[in-house]
Formats: sequence, structure tokens, C-alpha cells
Amino acid sequence: MDFKESGFMYAIAAFVIAFVVAESVFFIVKAWKRGRELGISKETLKNTVFSSIVFTIAPALSILTTVIVLAGALGIVLPWIRLSVIGNLAYETVASETMLNVFGSTLSTEITDPAQFGAVAWVMTIGTSFALVLTPLMCKTIQMKVGKAVHKSEKSSKAADVISAAAFIGIIAAFIARAIYGKTPDGVGDAGFMSIVTLVTAIVVSLALEFLCDRFNLKKLQPFAMPLSMFAAMGMAVLLNQVLPAQVAQFTWWG
Repeated sequence: MDFKESGFMYAIAAFVIAFVVAESVFFIVKAWKRGRELGISKETLKNTVFSSIVFTIAPALSILTTVIVLAGALGIVLPWIRLSVIGNLAYETVASETMLNVFGSTLSTEITDPAQFGAVAWVMTIGTSFALVLTPLMCKTIQMKVGKAVHKSEKSSKAADVISAAAFIGIIAAFIARAIYGKTPDGVGDAGFMSIVTLVTAIVVSLALEFLCDRFNLKKLQPFAMPLSMFAAMGMAVLLNQVLPAQVAQFTWWG
């Protein structure tokens, strides 16, 4: 049996997910009771719950896509655990692939060595643990500093917006560079024809969806733009892999 999807791994996943679900139910019940104590009507509370459910569908699709992307190398269970708790697309893929690059591998190659699998799992887990530790210790201070910067002047507010936008663009640029270059220090890489096709497909679909949302005021479609773009890119990769010659579909810059 594959150690990545053994009974032990599924048992860990079941425990983690059960804990997350129990915690969510606990806070939903507490919030509902508190809302009733404040005099909020049941109809308003029901509408809030329904809106929250709808709002989580789009992020859930992105999470599902990330699980599929990571499953090829890490199996289905570890990404399932990570993304059920605190993981996200930007962090999990970068953390896992960075560690795999150390071993001269990529996310397109299945891990067969338990030691490598354990190393990747530790890197993915420890990296996000710092946020859990630092947030309760520093969140209040950071919020106060940010609040002062935002309210200090209109110029400061604009500067904060620019910094936030620059950070986001930097993350996107890193993904684009990886798709175009995609080479590890050992000379291994999976960037090539398929990575460029999926990148271009995701960009085109995303821009098309954003145009439709703006043109026809489809606000409910906006949260789905990113996951739908990801699924479209994956679908294009699957389609081309089936119809194109292997030497074309599997062509990479690094051989």
C-alpha cells in the first residue's frame, strides 16, 4: 500500500477534519444563541448563514483545485489535511515545491521516498505555525500601527493600498516566473509547452470572466473567477495531453 494514502494517514485526516467540523458547529451554535440574545430575528440569522454558505463555495473550489494539483506528488491525504485547516493555494504549492526542489524534484513527480515526504510535510506545517503563534501576540499591535498609518493622512492610506497591491502582484509574478522558467538548482524543471498553455488559458479565462462581471454587473460571479480559471487551465492541459503528440505535450525547456 502507498504510504501516502495508508490507513494511518486517513485516520489522521479523519481526526483533523472531525475536529474542524466540531469547532465550526460549536461557534455557529454560540453565534446563533448570541444573535438571538441581541434580538436579531431568525430570518436575518438564516439569511446570514445562507450568504456565508454561498460565499464559501468559490474559495472551496480553489482549495479543491489545489488538492488536485498537490495530489500528484503528495497523494490525496496530506493536501486534504493541510487545506482543511489553514493551508492555501499560494503557500502550499510554494512550500511543497521549494522543498521538492531541494531533492531535485518537482510537483509533477510522485514522491516515493518516505523521508522526502516527511520533509515536505514538516516544511508545509511549520511554515504556517508561525502565524498561529505570532497572531495572538502581535495582531493587536499591528492593527494599531496600520490603523494609525491609514488614518494619519490620505497619502498614507494610498501608500498602504500600493504596498498591499505590490505584495499581491509579487506573489502572482512568482507563480508566472515559475511557469515560464521552472528550473531547480539541480537543473530539473517542468516548465515548457504545457505550463505556458495553462498559464495563458488561466489568464484569458480570468480576464474574460472579469469583463463579463463588469459588463453585466454579475457580482455573484466574481468570487468564482479564479477557481473557474484554474479549472479551465487544468481542463485545457488534460485536453491537449490527449490530442497532441507526446513530444509536444511533454516538451520542457530543460529536457
